[in-house]
Amino acid sequence: MTTRLRHLSLWWDSLPADLTRPMGTPLTGDRTVDVAIVGAGFTGLWTAYYLARRDPSLRIAIVEAEEAGFGASGRNGGWASALFPASLEALARASTRSEAIRMKRTMFDAVDEISRVADLEGWDIRWSKGGTVVAARTPLQLSGAQDEVEHARSWGFGPEDMQLLDRTEAEERLGATDVLGATYTPHCAALDPARLVRQLAGAVARSGVTIHEHTRALSIEPGRVRTDAGDVHAEIVVRATEGYTRTLDGQRRTLAPVYSMMLATEPLSVQTWDQIGLRHRETFADGRNLIIYGQRTIDGRIAFGGRGAPYHWGSRITPEQDRNAGVHSALWEVLVDLLPAISGAAVTHTWGGPLGVPRDWWASCGLDRSTGLAWSGGYVGDGVTTSNLGGRTLADLITGEQSDLVSLPWVGHRSRPWEPEPFRWLGTNIGLRVMTSADEKEARTGKRSRTAALFARKLGH
Repeated sequence: MTTRLRHLSLWWDSLPADLTRPMGTPLTGDRTVDVAIVGAGFTGLWTAYYLARRDPSLRIAIVEAEEAGFGASGRNGGWASALFPASLEALARASTRSEAIRMKRTMFDAVDEISRVADLEGWDIRWSKGGTVVAARTPLQLSGAQDEVEHARSWGFGPEDMQLLDRTEAEERLGATDVLGATYTPHCAALDPARLVRQLAGAVARSGVTIHEHTRALSIEPGRVRTDAGDVHAEIVVRATEGYTRTLDGQRRTLAPVYSMMLATEPLSVQTWDQIGLRHRETFADGRNLIIYGQRTIDGRIAFGGRGAPYHWGSRITPEQDRNAGVHSALWEVLVDLLPAISGAAVTHTWGGPLGVPRDWWASCGLDRSTGLAWSGGYVGDGVTTSNLGGRTLADLITGEQSDLVSLPWVGHRSRPWEPEPFRWLGTNIGLRVMTSADEKEARTGKRSRTAALFARKLGH
C-alpha cells in the first residue's frame, strides 16, 4: 500500500507498516476458479475465509478495484453491533415470530464470532466489548427509550440484552449534556476496522485464496466476472460490493450509495476523559432521528460520525465526495453540544464514504443455484457484524452445508430495485430532509414527528 491511501480514514492512517503491504497482485488475463468473489471488503474476505477453511481444495479468487479494505470496511465507525436494518416486525411478517427472534439472537452471537476469530488468529484489532449507550436528552427521547426497552421485553429480550438507565446510571457511562436517561445493550464492541480488514485479508491470502487487487470488475454474470484485465470464470460468483455495487453493469439500481461522514479528535487528556466517561469504550449515540455514532479509540480519541451528506444524482461515487466541509462542521457542532469538554480539542482527521442501502432497508444474502450467482449486502451502515454472518452463511450455502444459518429469514430475500432518476434522487434526499427537520421540530415542540414515523414505516420498519 502506498501512502496515498492513508488519507482514507483515521484507521488507515494509523495502520502499522506490516499491514500496509499489498495483499495481492492485479489480474493478468483470463483464469478459471471454483468461486469468484467481487470485492475485498469484509463480506468478500469473510466469505473466502470460511470457504477456505471449510474446503481447502476450493480454488477461490477475489477481484478488488482498489486495495483490500478500501471501501466502508476500512472507513466505518468501528462498531461491531448486533443491529440489523429490518425490524423484528418486518422479519416476522416475512417468516415467523420465532424466526425473527432467532435472527436477532444470531446477530448477538455474530459479535462474539468476530472476537473468537481474532483471538484464534492472534489479531490485534483494538477490540473492547463495552456495549452501546444511547442517551435520551429530551423528554421525548426518554419516552422513546422507554418504548424501546418495552418493545424488547415484548419480544422476549431481557435486561441482559437491553436495559433502561436512569439519569445517574446514564451519566456514569456517558457524561453528555442534558442526559435524562439512556438505553444500554452489551451486544456491541468498539474496534479498529482497518486493522481487522487488513489482517483478515492477510489470513485469507495465506490460506491460498488469490486476491487480485487493482482489478476492476465491470460486470458479473452466470459463470463469469468480466474485469478490465480479463475474465474470471467460476461456477459460483459472489457479489460483495456493497456501496460500490452501482459500478457494475446493470446494477445501478440495486443498492443506493449513501454517504456517511466521520471525524476524529486528537487524543484527549485524562482529565477530559474523567468528564466524558466511556470507561469501557462503550460506543455511543443519542435518541435523535438522524443517525450519529461514536466511540472512544484505544489511543484516547473520539471517532464520531453521522449521516447528513446528500445522495448524489445517478448514484455517483467520486473521491471528492468522501469529504463534505458542511457536514463535517455540523458533526463537530453536534459533538461539542453533546460533549462540551472536547470543545478545545483539535480535529485531526475527517473522512467519509458510501454505504449500501437497499430499497426496503433489508440486508440480505443468498445463492441462486440455477445461475451460480451469490450475494450479501445492503447493510445500511451496520455491516461490520452482519458481513461476518453473511460470509459464514454464503460459505454454508456454497458448500451445501445445511446449517442453522441458511434458513434465517434474511437468506434469499430480494429487495426491489430503486426507482430510476429523478425519483431515486428525490426520494433519498427527501428522506434525509425529513429526518433532519423531524429532529428540529421535535426539539421545538416536544412531540414526535408523524412524518418521520411514516417515513420509517415506508422503509419497512
